[in-house]
Amino acid sequence: MGRGEDGRPEEEMAAGTRELTDAEKADYFRRCYTSADGLWFMKVEEMRGFEEALEIDREVWSVLPKIQARTLREILGAGKGIGGLAECVAAKHSAEGFGFEVEAEEDGRLILTISRCPWRDMMAKSGRVHLSERVGSVICNAEYSAWAAEFSEGDRRISFFLKSRICRGDEACTFLFEG
Repeated sequence: MGRGEDGRPEEEMAAGTRELTDAEKADYFRRCYTSADGLWFMKVEEMRGFEEALEIDREVWSVLPKIQARTLREILGAGKGIGGLAECVAAKHSAEGFGFEVEAEEDGRLILTISRCPWRDMMAKSGRVHLSERVGSVICNAEYSAWAAEFSEGDRRISFFLKSRICRGDEACTFLFEG
């Protein structure tokens, strides 16, 4: 007999329980992560109004990507620059359930094309799609600018540009990183 993740022998685990698979664990944590993000936003919005909730959200999404980027660089052994950014941004979007494509070009540009955004999908599901353009323009700019800054090296800064966005009615989100 093996041991559970808490170190207990499997025979001591409650009858009828089973361990979650890695995929189930990832799905569980992804759902908790996205639920916590939406829930706190809505509670702040109830207490302080939409604009203040959006400003606090922008502040959060200006810091959280630094943590995400540093964590993924450590896990993947990725460096800085466009190459490291491409590797880590692909891992992030895969883990979060986006439909996406990453193209690192020889001229030092990186194009991230998002065909399905789970964040916008959640806003649509909750009847708040009408707010997605405003939220997306603020939060995507804050989030991906922080990703660009985190992978910049010394005086070789990576710039970020929003080219198109699903939440604005475009077919896909197209984000351009230049460094």
